[in-house]
Amino acid sequence: MGRKRLEGRNEGSMAESSSCSMVRLNIGGKKFCTTLDTLTQREPDSMLAAMFSGRHTICHDSDKGYVFVDRDGKHFRHILNWLRDGVIPPLKDSEYAQLLREAEYYQLLGLVDGIKAALSKRKEDEELGTELTRIDIIKCIQSDRVRFRGINLSGLDLSKLDLSYVDFSYACLKTVFFSRANLQCAKFRDVDAEASIFHNATLRECEFTGANLRGAVLAGANLQSANLQDACLIGCSFCGADLRSAHLQTADLTNANLEGANLEGANLKGAKLTNANLKGANLQRAYLRHVNLRDTHLEGAKLDGANLLGAIR
Repeated sequence: MGRKRLEGRNEGSMAESSSCSMVRLNIGGKKFCTTLDTLTQREPDSMLAAMFSGRHTICHDSDKGYVFVDRDGKHFRHILNWLRDGVIPPLKDSEYAQLLREAEYYQLLGLVDGIKAALSKRKEDEELGTELTRIDIIKCIQSDRVRFRGINLSGLDLSKLDLSYVDFSYACLKTVFFSRANLQCAKFRDVDAEASIFHNATLRECEFTGANLRGAVLAGANLQSANLQDACLIGCSFCGADLRSAHLQTADLTNANLEGANLEGANLKGAKLTNANLKGANLQRAYLRHVNLRDTHLEGAKLDGANLLGAIR
């Protein structure tokens, strides 16, 4: 009887030892140590659990018995930590996308759901961060004098609205959709409008001094007599835009696309035009004194009457 008890105790100890035994993993060259319990208990139907169920042949490398898995090991520590405590790590969206791919590969359905929930909550929080909605804007513009100075309107769709004379100075307008909107005489002083869309918008006599419009799309926009002094216009698209008599002094137009744009009479004194595309642009009577045009693409551009005194070509 005592022998049976001893045998039973030994069998239980062996089972406990087996479940808590250390497992060495080599994930694409990155090495990890964990336990059999960690790999099998939270997600018993996962690929990781199946690998160590004894039903499958696993690949050991010759270095201290590590089990080799041919996957990128960059995010495997997050997988192990989730298997240990069930907490979704705070990551960037791009990192979540990579971790999601690994979770799907290992068939960790709980982790997949957790990542998707985290991304969904982040999107909701970002939407709540916008201080006004399109409906709020429409209600506001019905009054005589409208100001949205310093307001966060990022990501809003304000296309086709009459926003003439509205003051957006110092506002956050990242990725705002202004396509075909009437923004005549609107003020955008020192706004952050990176990657916003002003396609075919009316922007006559607008003020953009000191604005950040990096990567914005202004193709086909009417910017006649607009003030863009000191604006960051890096990588902007002005294809076919009307920039007649526009003020572009000391604006940064590095890598900007102004192909076919009308810049007749525009003032570009001190503007940066490194790698700017001005092919087929109308630069007649434009002020280009002392502007460095050496790395500017001017094939087919009209330069009749342009002031090129001291320009570097």
